[in-house]
Amino acid sequence: MELAPSIFNDVLGPVMRGPSSSHSAAANRIGRIARDLAGESVVKLAAYYDPNGSLVTTHKDQGTDLGLYSGILGWEPDDARLPTYPAALREAGIEVEVNYLSYDAPHPNFYRLEITGESGTIHHFDAISTGGGMIELKAIDGIKLGGVGDYHSTLFWLDESPADALVTGSELATLSEDWAWLQGDGGGLLRFDSRQKPSSELVTSFAQELGAKRSRVLGAVLPILSRKAMSVPFTRCGEMEAHPDFADAPLWESAACYEAARGGITPEEVIEKMKVLAKIMKAGVEEGLAGTEYADRILHSQSPGFTKAEEAGKLIPADINNRIIRYVSAIMEVKSSMGTIVAAPTAGSCGAMPGAVLALCGALEVDEDTRAKALLIAGLIGVFITRDATFAAEEGGCMAECGSGSSMAAAAMVYLGGGSTAQQLAAASMALQNCFGMVCDPIANRVEAPCLGKNVLAASNALSVANMALADYQHLVPLDEVIAAMAKVADQIPRELRCTNLGGLSITPTADKIAEQLQSGCGTCGGKVQC
Repeated sequence: MELAPSIFNDVLGPVMRGPSSSHSAAANRIGRIARDLAGESVVKLAAYYDPNGSLVTTHKDQGTDLGLYSGILGWEPDDARLPTYPAALREAGIEVEVNYLSYDAPHPNFYRLEITGESGTIHHFDAISTGGGMIELKAIDGIKLGGVGDYHSTLFWLDESPADALVTGSELATLSEDWAWLQGDGGGLLRFDSRQKPSSELVTSFAQELGAKRSRVLGAVLPILSRKAMSVPFTRCGEMEAHPDFADAPLWESAACYEAARGGITPEEVIEKMKVLAKIMKAGVEEGLAGTEYADRILHSQSPGFTKAEEAGKLIPADINNRIIRYVSAIMEVKSSMGTIVAAPTAGSCGAMPGAVLALCGALEVDEDTRAKALLIAGLIGVFITRDATFAAEEGGCMAECGSGSSMAAAAMVYLGGGSTAQQLAAASMALQNCFGMVCDPIANRVEAPCLGKNVLAASNALSVANMALADYQHLVPLDEVIAAMAKVADQIPRELRCTNLGGLSITPTADKIAEQLQSGCGTCGGKVQC
């Protein structure tokens, strides 16, 4: 099936808490699937991280531990209990073990897990965090699996492949979109993928009929589920522009139709879902501007001070851009205080696109329908990017995160400014061109600085480019070609500058000092937060 990213799966979302969607939210999703794989109370979780990837140097400080262990506890990625996971693990009697082992992991965010249930049964699970909270299932008990968590997957462990007639004639096959026999050493897995979660009675009954050694249902972890007959009208910008139904359509309408086809829902439902996300983003701005407190962070709450400085006439006049800075800062501060944010397209870049778009929406006093349409445009640009490039800083540096967010924001802002579809796509192209090569080098391994500045830079770039596009500046290179070039640049960025805590500002003496202060329990906020 043709790769078809979803606006609500791959681009705008998950709704989450924590510093990083690649680490916190994706790890949570992997942990929840691992919990289902156990099929009983988990007593031990052992993780094996390859030193050649990113997780050895980032799992403690960028939220992998928080995400993975909260998932094992069965919590959602936006659960308010997330910061309390250590005590909850102890109370649940779950032992955790982290091992650093070189095994030629094929991806920087590769999770190799060993899950032990209370009966003593052990399962092995391989998965990847691919960026923006998205995951890829690789193997269970050494048997290649596949999938991204957008189905309820029912598994049966068998010594040999069952008769096709037995499988196809089953009630479970009728309920499912597809089924497959996955061969392994000494047996295999019979897998059914369905949009509806089967009842435990149905699974148990069919397991007995099959003579299965065990069965498990791995629950879907993505908001938009897949289906066998899924077909989308386009997956790249050029395909959309050449499509007779969308060549002259407003970009928000193309986005709504695309996502409706992807999710098996109506365009009206797509817009309503976007309104929900918009309200969460707006609530984040309001929470941040009111001031946030959280001891374990590098930067204290600064957006309220920016507001006061502007009101006192201390800032250079720049109405829209200063509003953008306030909004971006507010959202980033909510993220750093473990508040609820929308990864857009990632948690590390959660301030850039929403801050820019919501600031302009506020300045223009648009209604919620217009705001939702602007965010849909941003989401569609994100679909084009993730189709042929990446949102993962571990693969493409901050270009993948803030660069993508800037491109998404620019197109949405041109729409809000009354620009045409061609101008919206031109802005997306120019904004992304301007962000090539941005490195990811968080100070003290926290997704706060220079992340805040890069989010502001990305949002300000979007504003500038939006006005350039409205004035018909030439973008020269079509968006699809820019995205393809972005993917090549990502491969050329040194590993040390791709969110590994091994280069750039991450290894300055001051960064080392801040990390030591955080580890000792002493914040670096200059007394701004009560520790």
